[in-house]
Amino acid sequence: MSLNVLGFAAQSADSALAAHRFVRRDPRADDVVIDILYCGVCHSDLHQARNDWGGSMFPLIPGHEIIGKVTQVGRDVKSFRVGDMVGVGCMVDSCQQCESCQAGLEQYCMEGFTGTYNSKDRQDGQVTFGGYSEKIVVAEKFVLRIPEKLDPCSAAPLLCAGITTYSPLRHWNVQPGDKIGVVGLGGLGHMALKLAKGMGAEVTLFTRSPGKESEARRLGADHVVLSTNEQQMAQVAGHFDLIIDTVPTQHDINPYTATLKLNGTVVLVGLIGNIEPAPHTGPLIMGRRTVAGSLIGGIAETQEMLDFCAEKGITCDIEMIDMQYINEAYERMLNSDVKYRFVIDIASLKQSA
Repeated sequence: MSLNVLGFAAQSADSALAAHRFVRRDPRADDVVIDILYCGVCHSDLHQARNDWGGSMFPLIPGHEIIGKVTQVGRDVKSFRVGDMVGVGCMVDSCQQCESCQAGLEQYCMEGFTGTYNSKDRQDGQVTFGGYSEKIVVAEKFVLRIPEKLDPCSAAPLLCAGITTYSPLRHWNVQPGDKIGVVGLGGLGHMALKLAKGMGAEVTLFTRSPGKESEARRLGADHVVLSTNEQQMAQVAGHFDLIIDTVPTQHDINPYTATLKLNGTVVLVGLIGNIEPAPHTGPLIMGRRTVAGSLIGGIAETQEMLDFCAEKGITCDIEMIDMQYINEAYERMLNSDVKYRFVIDIASLKQSA
């Protein structure tokens, strides 16, 4: 039976988000139906709603940091029951056959994963709609269990900002005592600080803003380096095992590559597009250093991240908002005026019913 659902949608690239009724697909045998309680607000929501990257399909309902309760399960569902607290991140399907999917790396599906919104369902071709809505229907394999120790509202951004920074820390095998740098103190950056510290690393924030030191230390940074201060940058030359670069706009990464140890890596998780100026190959060649990229994480790794955060008491710093505030929230996000992630209380949707 189809579900008539209320959400907030962009009707075009230049329209404000507003209330919009739509129909969710019929639940299948392996599906979980979820009443959404909270949904985090990601920069990519704004970019897709405004078609900044091209390819947006309207009406577009954003949201891929979803927390909710199970209200219905299909006959083939084994892992979830009605009443379970669950999450849905950036993906709702993948081919599940390619080498990446078989390795539990669905985010690198050779056919491309199915996004939680602004994507096309692999079975019926319908456009997917995200978490700025009352309910969602998702295949069991792409549903995550939220540990009881995690506060559900502040756990929502872990499903994107959390896993985006956790995955490279795990892939590059961060160990206690490793020297980790984090570039940028936004939604991703503040999670990178917390997660790296939780893994026992010595953590340094690179920032252009002198006033962020006390905040960075509150979030777990052991050191703060002003990236515009040549003397401070020279003092950390050849220092870092790994740097997580969370800056989402074009910037010069060459000052950071010079701070890597032999075999060190700068991992880009924020910037999508050209690197300008281009990386200078000298420091890379002379120190066998690497510039790499990383994309969210697979489903198993995302569950591992949630369990790790529950064990270590790590959540996202959030500002709770009503759904009707989303357009103002987008403008504030553009001005970096949030510490550090907006989360929508989906109960507020009732005001627009």
